Amino acid sequence: MFTVSALYHFTRFDDPAALRGPMLSLCEHEGIKGTILIAAEGVNGTVAGPSQGIARLWRHIAALPGCADFEHKESSAQTMPFKRMKVRLKKEIVTMGQPNVDPRAASGHYVDPLDWNALITSPDVAVIDTRNDYEVGIGTFEGAIDPQTKTFREFPEWWAKNKHRFNNKKIAMFCTGGIRCEKSTNFLLGEGLEDVYHLKGGILKYLEHVPQEESTWEGECFVFDNRVSVGHGLVEGNYDQCYACRRPITQDDKTRSDYIKGMQCHQCIDEYTNEDRARFGERQRQIDAAAK
Repeated sequence: MFTVSALYHFTRFDDPAALRGPMLSLCEHEGIKGTILIAAEGVNGTVAGPSQGIARLWRHIAALPGCADFEHKESSAQTMPFKRMKVRLKKEIVTMGQPNVDPRAASGHYVDPLDWNALITSPDVAVIDTRNDYEVGIGTFEGAIDPQTKTFREFPEWWAKNKHRFNNKKIAMFCTGGIRCEKSTNFLLGEGLEDVYHLKGGILKYLEHVPQEESTWEGECFVFDNRVSVGHGLVEGNYDQCYACRRPITQDDKTRSDYIKGMQCHQCIDEYTNEDRARFGERQRQIDAAAK
């Protein structure tokens, strides 16, 4: 079994580039794979590896400036869910494209997973899913509003067009692990709202701690690794992934005539050129050859 860790923390790094080499070396030495993003605003990533190696990575990150209490969540996988280890330098650790948004200054009220159901079933609360449309498509909380955004960058525009719907409402927001809500709640506070809440630890913490018989979650939760989705108890889900568009697909979707492994599925058949598909096909042949 491999330990899978989703982690993030907003802090100030004066020289993010100086952090990349030591972190990559540690991960490679410990047999850890996945992706970590480093920016001036903090660190974000999902990685997998032996439990002792992951624990050493946690200690390494906790020793970075301002990271003593960084957020991380653990689950497990029977096979390694990543192919390689990448540590990347970025402008933002989660891209919203709003330069005035700063979760370090303020964010919404944290809600413990065990208190979440009571909040979102209140009639004066509007529940908003801040994830992308393909993530929402395989699972969300009962009654949650889907902004139908393709990227997190689109959320501010969606809010500008829809904020009139939420007059006199408290806003409760959620995402996979909590990081997008750090920014989205800060954004709404900057818009003048006061009663803004978000699920602490995100959907993953909720599925880990709330018993299935008490849950208001419907479906599975998309995750950004080869497991594709997880369910209650963070057990691996039933979805696969189209490796052209990266959207989740079912086993039935793979039997459709418009599905070609690694090249297209019914969701992206009209989104790519023949040159794109030729490139995808060559990538799939290399993956198949490596697997053999």
